[in-house]
Amino acid sequence: MSNDRVSYHGHRFPPEIISHAVWLYHRFGLSLRDVEDLLAERGVIVSHEAIRLWCGKFGVDYARRLRRRQGRLGDTWFLDEVFVTIHGRRHYLWRAVDQDGDVIDILVHRRRNAHSARRFFRRLLKGQGSEPRWLITDKLRSYGAAHRSVMPSVGHVTERYANSRAEVSHQPTRQRKRQMRRFKSAAQAQRFLSVHGVVQNLFNLSRHRLRSANHRLLRARAFGIWSEVVTA
Repeated sequence: MSNDRVSYHGHRFPPEIISHAVWLYHRFGLSLRDVEDLLAERGVIVSHEAIRLWCGKFGVDYARRLRRRQGRLGDTWFLDEVFVTIHGRRHYLWRAVDQDGDVIDILVHRRRNAHSARRFFRRLLKGQGSEPRWLITDKLRSYGAAHRSVMPSVGHVTERYANSRAEVSHQPTRQRKRQMRRFKSAAQAQRFLSVHGVVQNLFNLSRHRLRSANHRLLRARAFGIWSEVVTA
């Protein structure tokens, strides 16, 4: 990481403020104006449009570095898709999570057919580097077609309720979409949700399963990784 630092050249605000604004926006259910107010309370006067530009420019870079740090995720993939309306047109948000609830990847696409499923499967394989042990989906035929052509040797489960983990994983997206009013474009939705998922993975500590001391240690580790990723 020492030879691959983030470049903040040309920005008048210090890296600490820029990275903190991006973290606030993607870590919590805040609007850009909420982040603007939180910074103003600390004496940092910056417009919400500047914060939007920071999130668009640096968020993708941070997410790329975080993916490099997190490596390969779990070997059981839960897949599901929901529709999102963008400019009055229906799109589909394909999402894959592992057995720990971490988001593996997402894809925003106009279709929900076998071609889209195959494209998503190949995207997952490229990002993870190897096939999973189990693939768990609903009974959508597109999944079966993609499974047979892309990863036929992987076990495929389509039992009822088996895919509830993936279905539940859409809830934060629904909440953010309502809070943001709407996604402006498919590209904007893809960009935002890709960053949002990786940031949530880093700070998804399953607090209810941990002793308080262990939770504090893992949280400190997450902050340490974030600090290394955003360092100038």
